[in-house]
Amino acid sequence: MLGEKGVGYELVRESPWERRDEFIDMNPAGQTPVMAETAKGLLFMDSSAICEYFEETVDKAPMIGGTAVNRAEVRRLVAWLDQQFYGDVVAPLMHERMRKRLVHRATPDASMLREAMKNAHSHFDYLDYLLDHRSWLAGPTLSLADLTAAAHISVADYLGGIDFKGHEPMKRWYAGLKSRPSFRPLLSERMEVISPPEHYDRVDF
Repeated sequence: MLGEKGVGYELVRESPWERRDEFIDMNPAGQTPVMAETAKGLLFMDSSAICEYFEETVDKAPMIGGTAVNRAEVRRLVAWLDQQFYGDVVAPLMHERMRKRLVHRATPDASMLREAMKNAHSHFDYLDYLLDHRSWLAGPTLSLADLTAAAHISVADYLGGIDFKGHEPMKRWYAGLKSRPSFRPLLSERMEVISPPEHYDRVDF
């Protein structure tokens, strides 16, 4: 969202499970993301709160725009993606393929991975349906719903949990997001120890 709005930023890597004192001082909940706007002495937590702040303070490229109905639909989809999609797909993949390896030094549970991928297909069917009826997920223009979906899908794809077969509408939509200048820097980021599939940062995946 910052990239779309032309706001400069610097990413700082944080491993929340380490519970560093300096990080806990910033956010006692011990969760990312945390955004510090040091010049103004501001500190924000939670991705939705951060995005709403920039939506209200930066006029360029509105991401929660249109009519009241349109804005409600954007927020509905963001909530569904952050709660349902994350809980059913992204969180299990992160636990099995990232947290277990980096924190617990354990092997992933294959049954949990299969269940997450099964859930992904079910949710992709819904995203396909939306894209069959709209130019973008929430309506005629790019919105925070698209950015949120792309962010979650990017993490799941990095961890090898995405199969785009049978989901052409969503695949075309995601290829468009991957080609945007705002999204390209995120695709160059790499987790420690864990490498993504070869297709991860390619637009023609």
